[in-house]
Amino acid sequence: MPFTRKKVEALRGVTFGVERGHIFGFVGPNGAGKTTTIRTLMGLIRPSAGSATLLGHPLASRAARSRIGFLPEAPYFYDYLTVGELCDLAGRLFGMAPAARRKRADELIEKVGLGRARDQSLKKFSKGMLQRAGLAQALMNDPELVVLDEPMSGLDPIGRKEVRDLILELRDHGKTVFFSTHILSDIEAVTDRVAIIARGQLQAQGAPAELMSRRVQGIDITVRLAAADDAALVGGATRVRRVGDELSLTLAADADLDAWIVRAHAAGAKVMEIAPRHETLEDLFLRQVAGGDQAARP
Repeated sequence: MPFTRKKVEALRGVTFGVERGHIFGFVGPNGAGKTTTIRTLMGLIRPSAGSATLLGHPLASRAARSRIGFLPEAPYFYDYLTVGELCDLAGRLFGMAPAARRKRADELIEKVGLGRARDQSLKKFSKGMLQRAGLAQALMNDPELVVLDEPMSGLDPIGRKEVRDLILELRDHGKTVFFSTHILSDIEAVTDRVAIIARGQLQAQGAPAELMSRRVQGIDITVRLAAADDAALVGGATRVRRVGDELSLTLAADADLDAWIVRAHAAGAKVMEIAPRHETLEDLFLRQVAGGDQAARP
């Protein structure tokens, strides 16, 4: 009995452009199609339809590949190499001279914070250390375009900040960076443009500030209230949190704020802060993804 695999339409109508010298964030939930898109761009998967260019060349072009640095998701490296040997291998594949390979490898090993581990085999590296080693090898050829699939995966908060700083440094040196992630704070921190993908289709794309609606989504309020009974204040609130004598809540955008303040004063509360709540990238992401899920339901 022959074995056949069911065909799945992984991507549909995914169209976007990345400007030179920009940081482009590609964000979506797990299984959205981020890695499939990147593998297609890197020539690891052949698309059944459509076309794409990298640095002005078609996908199969060796001329384009020589100017690209790539870090795949969950990369696998030979266990018994050191990070220096890994970088040297990458340099050889790009045809770099021995002296240039050594100099470039030393610079990158220090840049990604692996100087103290340069003599250890990769088998002894943690997931975060392997991610740093992968970043180093991806930059060996001083690429014009850097493609990173989940580059912050496995990193602690300090490591994530260091990678974000490295991405910004690459842009400052005129490089183009395309990276995928599901961590929205990383997208907001560094990207010039962002595309949101879900179920194999683009849901939105543009500059983060342009995508996020500036309309007021609600009113965030923080008060200090000694009494434990805050029932008169939390009615109609969409978010309520109390820690000690501090109460934080969010009212609807059209709530009668003046009347609420009168009730707060009557309850003996001291109003600490009132601020309008605007849509965040997380709000946009959830709206696009959840909206599509609801539309797909019968």
